[in-house]
Parts: sequence; structure tokens; C-alpha cells
Amino acid sequence: MLKYIVRRLIAAIPVLIGLSVILFAFVHLLPGDPSRAILGQHATPEGIARIRANLGLDKPLYEQYVIYLGQLLHGDLGTSIITGSAVANEFAARFPGTIELTMAALIFAAGIGIPLGRLAGRHSQGWTDGAVTVISLLGISIPIFVLGLTLQWVFGAQLHWLPTSGRIGPRLDVDTTTGFMLIDTLLDGRPDAFIDAGKHLILPAIALGSIPLAIITRITRASVLDVANEDYVRTARAKGLTERRVDDRHVMRNAWLPVVTVIGLQVGGLLAGAVITETIFAWTGVGRWVVDAIGDRDYFIIQSSILIFALIFLVVNLGVDVLYAYLNPRIRYS
Repeated sequence: MLKYIVRRLIAAIPVLIGLSVILFAFVHLLPGDPSRAILGQHATPEGIARIRANLGLDKPLYEQYVIYLGQLLHGDLGTSIITGSAVANEFAARFPGTIELTMAALIFAAGIGIPLGRLAGRHSQGWTDGAVTVISLLGISIPIFVLGLTLQWVFGAQLHWLPTSGRIGPRLDVDTTTGFMLIDTLLDGRPDAFIDAGKHLILPAIALGSIPLAIITRITRASVLDVANEDYVRTARAKGLTERRVDDRHVMRNAWLPVVTVIGLQVGGLLAGAVITETIFAWTGVGRWVVDAIGDRDYFIIQSSILIFALIFLVVNLGVDVLYAYLNPRIRYS
């Protein structure tokens, strides 16, 4: 297993290098010039040329990429063109917010999607199965920005049940030790702030987790139906085992593999969807930061952030493959 993990990690290196080449070329092909964003209305040809020279943007594209790659190999993600701050520091300050939102959305999607899928699989072709199918189709069909704005209007503007923006109320002052608002409010001994942070998390988590919820529901249903027709399941029922024991020990234990696969794949989708969700709900995270960087043509922020997300996606997929061996002892990696 250790050899397999090391081999997978080594194989990820050329993937990341290839992605860095594509990202670098794509970002520099975007219309606009970061020097104009810096100078604003005071931009002059002389000033633009001076800024480009200071930033190294006047060099050939391949030379800029070699410099950037050398920085990456030394653990340097670059410096923000607009603010002059280290990208690594700004990313680290915002990343907990994105992870907190992503984990909440994943818990929401898996916590509801798996039981719904199991319920639909056990009552196949019935009205329960039909209702779950309709719910899953709606979840896949509604775009995140439409659902997010609808949730804000209904639960925020009309019912006034939940806040519609930010991570915590403006009147609550909490020391950000870890960057995870739920954890920091507990460490600060502020149960009122913890409840407020939880309320701020509900709507964006639902909006972000709606599509993964629908996908997990459909995959769980299909997997349960496939396993329920196997001979060993019918044998277990013939032995007189209770339906709950058959479902837990024989059906779900063998139906977990495709479910785990789709949950692992949804991590990448959640990180990508967080860009839209964070913008709608004014969430302080990496996604909203990257959107602002795209508008300012802040190359290093865009490139480095997407590379980190790609690395996270590769590591999560590796973790899913390793989990296979635990869920199914017949699987062995060499």
C-alpha cells in the first residue's frame, strides 16, 4: 500500500506541471493588463511600461513561466500584483473559510443524499422512489446562483429566519485563531457567536451542496438496487436474517464503493462551486478572492490557487482509492 501511495504521488507531479503550463498560458491570454488595474485612471504609457518592467511582465512568456516554476519548486506561490502581499499568506488566511463551507455542504449532501438513496432503493418503483427522483432531478437542474438568490429572498428577505451574507454578524467580535469560525467561536467561549456563525453557514451550505446531494442520492439508489439483486443478499434473507441486518451487513457494505467514489469526486466540484457561492453570500474565502483576482488580472493568485485546488483533488482521489481497500478486502494495491 505504501509503495502504491508513493507511486501515485510521484505520478501527480507531471500532472501538476502540465496543469501549471495550461494555467499560465490561459491566464496570460486573458484580455486586460494588471498594470492598468494598478494605475487605474492615472495610467499612462510610460507608467504602464514601468510597472510591467517592475513586475517582469515585459519578459518573454516562456521566461516568465520558468521563473514562476522555479518559485513553485522553492515553495513560493508568488506575490500578489495588486496588494504586494505573499499569495501563500493571503491564501492561508482565506482557505479555512472555503474548507468550512465545503465541509458543511458535503455533510449536508451526504447526510441527506445517502439516506434518501437508500430509501428509494428499498422502495423501488413506488411513490417514495418517484418523490426522491423528482427531488434529485430538481437538485441537479437548479443552478447554484439561482438557488442561492432564492434562498436569500425566502429565508432572509421574507421570513427573516437566517442571515444572507458574511460568516458572522458584524457586532460579534471573535478572535480568529484557526480561521474556522465555528471552532474559533468555541475556543473564544462564545456560544452566542457559535450559533450566529452556524446560522450564517446554513444557506450557503445548502446552495453549494444541492447538486452533490442529488448526485449522491442517484448513485446510492442505483448501487443499492444492484447489490439487492445479488445471490448472497437473497441467501441472507432465506436464512431468516432481519431486513435491517441484511441492509446494513450485506447490502450497504457492498454498495459503499460507488458511493464513496462519487463523494470523493464531489470535493472538486464543491471547491469549484464555492467560487459562485462565496460571491453570492459575500463569504470570506478563496473563491471570492479568486473572482476579484480575475477582475484585477492578478496572475499569481489565479494560478497558484487553482494549482492548490488541483493538488487537493488529487490527494482526495488518492484517499478514496486507499479507502477502497478498507471497504472491500478483495481489493489489493501493489
